[in-house]
Amino acid sequence: MLRVCCVFVLVLWPGFATAQISGHVRVIDGDTIDVGDLRIRLHAIDAPEMDQTCETELGIAFGCGAWVAAQIRERFEGAHATCTARDVDRYDRIVATCEVSGADMGEAIVAQGWAFAFRRYGMDYDLTEKAAFVNGQGLHGLRVQSPAAFRAMRVKGRVPVDPDCVIKGNISNNGRIFHVPGQEFYDRTGINERRGERWFCSTAEAQNAGWRAARR
Repeated sequence: MLRVCCVFVLVLWPGFATAQISGHVRVIDGDTIDVGDLRIRLHAIDAPEMDQTCETELGIAFGCGAWVAAQIRERFEGAHATCTARDVDRYDRIVATCEVSGADMGEAIVAQGWAFAFRRYGMDYDLTEKAAFVNGQGLHGLRVQSPAAFRAMRVKGRVPVDPDCVIKGNISNNGRIFHVPGQEFYDRTGINERRGERWFCSTAEAQNAGWRAARR
């Protein structure tokens, strides 16, 4: 697979903006697909991460990242796509706009409220997202953190990598304290494993390791 990707880039780079890719779609997540043997990041959209959660208006949390991927998979999996390459991102994915049966995949995904317009990289779907918002489509009917903000919190150690281990074992001037979801300082607490801080899967595990519960 790596060899195929490298050949593609080297051969087509002089006219990269108009390079065409075609093949059958395999959905990876809300904004990433495989077309044939090539990994494609859809241009100018941003979907929730696979492990990201959202809340309904009643405050019920659910895995909206996985839900979004399932909706897109149901609509596009196995379809034949024609993509126009625009760039390569830092993960070596080809950034492209893709069409299926003459329809822009990115526009269709944003119109259904399965992803947001990623205005940092293009205004292509700005009006499409605004229409989806007005109509309460998909994610717009939920309480959802922007995918970019979710990723930033993860980098700062504020979002667990393992959804089953969400208790934060923090080390401060007050000692080793663990915070559980819903407590006052949970969201603002970051975990720096290089300092000895860690995630726990249960309060018993945290207590046995020498951490005490936060008072609030």
